[in-house]
Amino acid sequence: MKIAISSDEYCELVDVLQLECQKRGHVVFYHGPRKGDTAADWPAVTAEAARQVQSGEADEAIVLCYTGTGASIAANKLRGIRAALCIDPETAKGARIWNHANVLALSTRLITPVRAREILDAWFDTEKSTDEWNRRQLARLAELEDR
Repeated sequence: MKIAISSDEYCELVDVLQLECQKRGHVVFYHGPRKGDTAADWPAVTAEAARQVQSGEADEAIVLCYTGTGASIAANKLRGIRAALCIDPETAKGARIWNHANVLALSTRLITPVRAREILDAWFDTEKSTDEWNRRQLARLAELEDR
């Protein structure tokens, strides 16, 4: 799988996520500052990652900012993006099952490297639900997006 990762500030979590995704066999695209660089605008780097998902160049994205809220809001502005702010594995699991989330938003303030690995386990190991109820919910989301 191809994973786009973005962060408005360089931090240890950026390296952890890239390494964890690569260990799992994923190709990683990174958008954001490198070690020693100044911070970037979170809407800009988030949009770069989300656009890769939107275009099909990446299968999914992981977007970061201090709270994770701004990155999730920015990503969700793009058609076809379903970004979920997750602070624990159970939330990540639910975002996959019921929301078919294709962008994982994380807080650089809250998420430790250990918690990040746990969230990624849940994210990548959870199948999306395809039952009738879930298909109906996703169709309603698509209707909202078309308005």
